[in-house]
Amino acid sequence: MKELQYLNKYFIKYKFQFLLGILITIIAQIFSLFTPELIGKSIKTIEEYSKQTNASADVIKSELLTNILLIVATTLIAGVLTFLMRQTLIVMSRHIEFDLKNEIFRQYENLSQSFYKRNRTGDLMNRISEDVNKVRMYVGPAVMYTLNTVIRFTVVITHMSSISPKLTLYTLLPLPILSYSIFKISKKINKRSAEYQKNLSRLSTFTQEMFSGIRVIKAYALEGQKKEDFTNLSRESKNKNMRLAKVNAQFGPLMILLIGISNLVVIYVGGMMYIDGDIPDIGVIAQFILYINMLTWPVASLGWISSMVQEAEASQKRINEFLKTEPEIKNNTTEQTDINGAIAFNNVSFTYEDTNITALKDISFNINKGETLAILGKTGSGKSTILSLISRLYDVEKGEITVDNKNITDLNLNNLRNSIGVVPQDAFLFSDSIKNNIKFGNEDATDDEVITVAKKAVVHNNILGFNKQYETVLGERGITLSGGQKQRVSIARAMIKDAPVLLLDDSLSAVDTETEEAILNNLLEFCSDKTTIIVSHRVSSAKNADKIIILEDGKILQQGTHNQLVAETGYYKELYLKQLSEKEID
Repeated sequence: MKELQYLNKYFIKYKFQFLLGILITIIAQIFSLFTPELIGKSIKTIEEYSKQTNASADVIKSELLTNILLIVATTLIAGVLTFLMRQTLIVMSRHIEFDLKNEIFRQYENLSQSFYKRNRTGDLMNRISEDVNKVRMYVGPAVMYTLNTVIRFTVVITHMSSISPKLTLYTLLPLPILSYSIFKISKKINKRSAEYQKNLSRLSTFTQEMFSGIRVIKAYALEGQKKEDFTNLSRESKNKNMRLAKVNAQFGPLMILLIGISNLVVIYVGGMMYIDGDIPDIGVIAQFILYINMLTWPVASLGWISSMVQEAEASQKRINEFLKTEPEIKNNTTEQTDINGAIAFNNVSFTYEDTNITALKDISFNINKGETLAILGKTGSGKSTILSLISRLYDVEKGEITVDNKNITDLNLNNLRNSIGVVPQDAFLFSDSIKNNIKFGNEDATDDEVITVAKKAVVHNNILGFNKQYETVLGERGITLSGGQKQRVSIARAMIKDAPVLLLDDSLSAVDTETEEAILNNLLEFCSDKTTIIVSHRVSSAKNADKIIILEDGKILQQGTHNQLVAETGYYKELYLKQLSEKEID
């Protein structure tokens, strides 16, 4: 139960509903006691009538009818109270489920980029869905039936003891066996539930990857192999679930057996006590049988409750692993910060923790507000890493990055990121309309503003070619569009944000040279007052920049303007001449 203690804060938050549920449960159980009492009283009345030759049948009928009406009335009241108990406690569990899912989602948002490199999407999805559902079963049905069981046991056994302590003692003899059995079986459930949930995460991850990479699977004709892999994972999941189900299945028969033994004890011992005159009438035996049967469901539910608690314990442990993970990137101030866009790298070095690759080595450069910097270099030279550090997706390990002459870690993280428009290398679009994907950069943008930035990104005419135009709903990750169209929609999304800093990470690699030229001309006008960093493999994207730096193996190889770099021998000049000749051939 150690892991489940994390949920205590939610029980405190909803203490009114929780305490009200307990109160209603107590009252409901008190009313449920009337039925056995009235039935025992009715049997006693019939017994006395059979012994008295002069007893009036009308009086007996009247008393029995009164008892029947009282039984109906008290049963109805107990039923209504039980309904209210379920409404109170189960609704409370849904509120806790809602809060827990939101807490997990907020934590997912706060966790750093490196966290998502270490963990798979399917596993993250499983923890916020399947695991939370297991926990909800604990805070709802498990807690409700536990309260119901404890209160019913307390009320019923107290009442039984007041009637006949000796018969009560004999009746409860099987309970120690029951407690020991629950303890042993619960340990197995905890272990097997954790194994099942872990395998379910693997299955979710595999499925998610297959759906995302379906085009590659089809292109390589791997459907058969992947089907076999999925079948093997599903079979393993089924086997682990069956092992869990077999343990759970032991509870029901065990409970019924022990209840049956208790009934036999009541009949035999109670019968002997009645013969010996230790109990006043035979109606007491009937009462005790009814009391035992009143305990049948609570006792039988102990197995189910124990199973839910153990599964919730295993799930909450998996959830706590993430909730207790400290974000590597933290917002160090709540003070609001205005960002103008002057950026400087001072002897910055950075190594990726997960791969131990040093991406940047003692890098220094600066960009004034409103200037454009172009970064070129071979694949893996550290270009994208610079943009990630400016967005503070990572923190530097050595050196310093300043924005407006302030250390980037001293700025309000939300203000910093709100002041940056990013077009990533892998253009990601959501499964939503094209218009909403563009408005993602500014949800308050008007339709006219959406159209304006789409024209600047040279994607407007493409959008008009779709049947629903801007209302066209894209497939997952924007699969409906071509690579070039996705890049241009991403550019429009960044432009509509109208942030003082614009970062373009090889965002024109999938468009033709003519379209690239048109977009670059529009960007020149749009970025005239913005600090812009363009990462590219093409000289055409860099030639109009105020500054150009060439990276190689994490170090600055060359830097200067286009004219300066073309005039000196080196990587930039070679790339320029090569791409110039390719353009002439085209």
